[in-house]
Amino acid sequence: MQFRVSPQTLKDTSAEEWQARVDLAAAHRLAFMHGFSEGIFNHLTFVVPGRSDRYYQIPFGMHWSEVTASSFMEVGIDDGEVRRGEGEVERSCYCIHAPIHKALPQAKAVFHTHMPYASALTRLEDPRIKEIGQTEVGMSDKIAYDDEYTGPALDPAEGARLARVIGDKSVLFMANHGISTVGETIAAAYDRLYYIERAAQVQIYAMWTGQPLKKLPDTVVEKTRRDIGGYQYKGPTPAQRHFDALKRILDRKEPDYAT
Repeated sequence: MQFRVSPQTLKDTSAEEWQARVDLAAAHRLAFMHGFSEGIFNHLTFVVPGRSDRYYQIPFGMHWSEVTASSFMEVGIDDGEVRRGEGEVERSCYCIHAPIHKALPQAKAVFHTHMPYASALTRLEDPRIKEIGQTEVGMSDKIAYDDEYTGPALDPAEGARLARVIGDKSVLFMANHGISTVGETIAAAYDRLYYIERAAQVQIYAMWTGQPLKKLPDTVVEKTRRDIGGYQYKGPTPAQRHFDALKRILDRKEPDYAT
């Protein structure tokens, strides 16, 4: 099965669009490398730069380990039709992602996975990330929780409902299901994905000991949030620096992602 768009189809692609394709391909490869993927399912999407009516999606059936910059279809946000490229639009991807892209200004990137540790927490009666460490505190006020699983997302109304649950947050715990992150950039969404899985992993390890979890005092939680949120970095954001570092790993190991 051929999943790459022909060079002729991509001849009018701008430099900004091509960079978005490269970064989104990197996100797929990295998610597979980090153990976030699940077969040919789950979805990482990004609104086409300069557009509000279409987003990038891989053809259904493509494995994340083989995604390249030229793999992506451009899919209409309003109707789910392929506007550029070829392939089948996986229905649940469209029904979850398109309404979130449309409703939330911070959701240029929408990443949905069933990664194991965070998804394990969604199976618990209380899936909340506990404020028991610095990473957890740094993310806890950015997480929304959807406490009701409604079945497979095969209607855009479900994506619209999830967008309302997310609101101004950047991470969504989906009850009995998985995780979604959103970001204005691919780097931001991937950084959230990476660190929420790390936080979930550490919390589950701590729970496995059977000992009581040591919650941080509220005063320390508030100070930590202020310190993390208020620190001003020069140049690229920490998320962008992290993603650039991860891409350098790919450049050494799997440089074909950028083709």
